[in-house]
Amino acid sequence: MHTIRILLALLMLSATAAAEEKPWHASDVVLGLHGGIGQPPGELSKEEEQQIRSTLEEALLVGRKALEEKSATSLDAVEAAIRVLEDSPRFNAGKGAVFTWEGRNELDASIMEGRQKRAGAVAGVTIVKNPIAAARAVMEKSKHVMLAGRGAEVFATDAGLEIVDPSYFWTKARWEQLEEQRKAKSSSSSSQPARKSKHEWGTVGAVALDRHGNLAAGTSTGGMSGKRFGRVGDSPIIGAGTYADNAGCAVSCTGHGEYFIRFSVAHEINALMKYQHLPVEAAAEQVINQTLKKAGGSGGAIVLDARGSFSAAFNTEGLYRGWIGRDGEPQVRLYQ
Repeated sequence: MHTIRILLALLMLSATAAAEEKPWHASDVVLGLHGGIGQPPGELSKEEEQQIRSTLEEALLVGRKALEEKSATSLDAVEAAIRVLEDSPRFNAGKGAVFTWEGRNELDASIMEGRQKRAGAVAGVTIVKNPIAAARAVMEKSKHVMLAGRGAEVFATDAGLEIVDPSYFWTKARWEQLEEQRKAKSSSSSSQPARKSKHEWGTVGAVALDRHGNLAAGTSTGGMSGKRFGRVGDSPIIGAGTYADNAGCAVSCTGHGEYFIRFSVAHEINALMKYQHLPVEAAAEQVINQTLKKAGGSGGAIVLDARGSFSAAFNTEGLYRGWIGRDGEPQVRLYQ
């Protein structure tokens, strides 16, 4: 009898483990977002964790409210939600952006809608308070898809967007992160590379579905801490870090951008759904936890389709993420 109980217990544990490994998704979602990979479990204080959760919930509620406006579009929800995260020092975008090796904040962002596949992006901006707004302005007020550096800043200024002094983006935590990297490099021998930070990269992003069935996606980032000046990752690149297609899905990614560019991660997830008819969770898992992981790329993605199916896949210890459905109740998760 005792042996039978042990066997039953082992079977239950095996079933539980299998259930936990099964790709996850939520239904009837109108807005999903992520706040990047973040810090490993146990490295955040309870207060810090609560602040992150609260900001993610606020972004979900603000984005959901934007969808309720009379002429609201999924683009409105994406921009509204991301602006909340850009204005917070707790995420690697906007106010909380990391520093380049030279001690500057260079910001990237992109946005795309799924009906006509219009898109806009900015890269390497240093004075635009909300890069996601600049990306949308490029899409709607120019004939281009991406503007970079000074050209993007002049365009944003001419478009009437809020411009700030570069010192606005300075935060103590991010500066200390850079100093730690510099110290590690200077103290390492020429034959031994400097220790990499666990939090070298991070991003924020959102995906949304409006009442007309139109999808949109957006991504915003400060990039990789200690990056060379002028480095551009996947976040402003359509098809790599951001993609939206009503016939497939809306995707926003976060992680080691060079891998996401090489494997066209956002577009690849959409292609699996559009042409192989995989559900959101299967498409995301295949790209993030098979293709990307096998190549050595770390990161994750959030995915939403035109039926409101939402999934988040990641091959890291955690992914700050949340979603909200038609019931208006925000849901937030930080780790597995």
